[in-house]
Amino acid sequence: MGINSILFLFGGLGLFLFGMNYMGEGLELAAGPKMKDLLEKLTRNRVMGFLLGTLVTVVIQSSSATTVMVMGFINAGIMDLAQATGVIMGANIGTTITSVLIALDVSGIAPICICIGAVMMLYAKKKQVKYAGQVILGFGLLFQGLDTMSGAMAPLKDSALFQDFILNAKNPVLGFLVGVLLCSVIQSSSAAVGVLQALAMQGLMPLHFAAFLICGINVGSATPPLISAFNAKNNAKRAAIIYLLFNIIGVVIFMPLTLLTPITDIIEQLVPSNVFQISLYHILFKVVTGLVLLPFVDWMVKCTYKIIPKQAHESAFRLKYIDPDMEGSPSVMSLQVRREVQRMADVVRENLEDAVEGLINQDITMAAKIQEREQLVDYLASAITDFLSKANAKALPEKVSQYLGDVFHVINDLEQIGDHAVKLSEQTEKCEDNHQRYTEIAKEELRQIYQMDMELFDEALQRFQSSETSTEKWIAMKKKERKIVKTVTQAQTNHMQRLQHGTCSFEQGLTFIEALNSLSRIVNHVSNIAELFSTKQMDLMKKSM
Repeated sequence: MGINSILFLFGGLGLFLFGMNYMGEGLELAAGPKMKDLLEKLTRNRVMGFLLGTLVTVVIQSSSATTVMVMGFINAGIMDLAQATGVIMGANIGTTITSVLIALDVSGIAPICICIGAVMMLYAKKKQVKYAGQVILGFGLLFQGLDTMSGAMAPLKDSALFQDFILNAKNPVLGFLVGVLLCSVIQSSSAAVGVLQALAMQGLMPLHFAAFLICGINVGSATPPLISAFNAKNNAKRAAIIYLLFNIIGVVIFMPLTLLTPITDIIEQLVPSNVFQISLYHILFKVVTGLVLLPFVDWMVKCTYKIIPKQAHESAFRLKYIDPDMEGSPSVMSLQVRREVQRMADVVRENLEDAVEGLINQDITMAAKIQEREQLVDYLASAITDFLSKANAKALPEKVSQYLGDVFHVINDLEQIGDHAVKLSEQTEKCEDNHQRYTEIAKEELRQIYQMDMELFDEALQRFQSSETSTEKWIAMKKKERKIVKTVTQAQTNHMQRLQHGTCSFEQGLTFIEALNSLSRIVNHVSNIAELFSTKQMDLMKKSM
């Protein structure tokens, strides 16, 4: 091979990798949210999860993307490691579809796909059409790259040294190690198998040697998940280990099977095309390994816990459902963020409860705990915002992008509510320092407003979490908001009367008014959260009129 052939080989490989990645991204953008909904709902049964993992990976053309999606579900707490294992096994099988497409040799239509895809990407107005164009363009680039690689390898036919090596290459360890190295460098099992198939197109890759290379390639395919999980959370690391275990056990099954049985001879007799032979062996490796391991999911999970033990204690000052060290899939970002925002809201609610109860009962025992939780609220607000800023820099489906934009506002309002909870706690401390006591009537007024605030808070968060757009419910919430405002105004009037009659002192009245102001402003922030979807709903109604 001359320098030109080598340059064409690497250029074709780069085009192949880019096309495969670009096509996968387009498919994920187009179908990602639907795939997420399917995975979320149907993975309770591990067999269904196994089949679904296969289906999703066939659709989005990337087992690593499916694995990242699954890791997102684990972090979001809606899928445990055993359920994820079935999906990861299925993803391993689904990724073999690329080898089948290559074996069909549709490279002749690659230029047409590139042309059509580019036109759709450049001139289409609708995002879904652009995503479809991205898929078609990526498909064309993939096969154009494969065709370029195959052409670059053609001179090897005339190389006596290479032909002698291939014909006499029977060392299984050598083939295995070359396969591991090839896939570790390329970072894609589909691309690595594609290189073998490109060689097979030139008659330069007999199955008896390709089989050992495929075993190595499958182990090497665990490199990207392991690298991505290196600084990730423990469950993400365990998921990557499961991916590795799957392929190592596959090698334990297929290396002896290839050495001790005529499996390659049988495949060669049944399938005349050398390119299809490689694809079939690759599929058999994945399918047989998956079927063998599916009953042993619990055992695999236990193995990962021995390798990555549970931590006795983890700091609260961390993102629990979002893993910022992993590049999340757009289809699960909204789910992870939703759970993290709910966690933040729960902390804010707990602080608000303790602060008001402390104020009413003149109890400062929870003051230090409230301050500690407020630090956690501030941390979560900052960490989630940083994550959202990075996420919004990516190309996201419109609904996901819109949701993440709304979260910015929700986080700000929750943080403000948390600040008012701290102010209420400080009012209690001030009363305690000055030996002030509220009248029973004042306490009852505070409790009434507080209970209405909490009811509205819960409804607003439920509305946000479920993306509720019911106009009727929104109107009902607005009525409650107006009722709270009236109650606060009446409490202020009652307070002025108590001052006039000397029932309470000016200092008591000052802290009482400040407490009422905090409870009133909390309503404003809660209302902001509730109105996020209501505003969109009203806009849609106006447009339809």
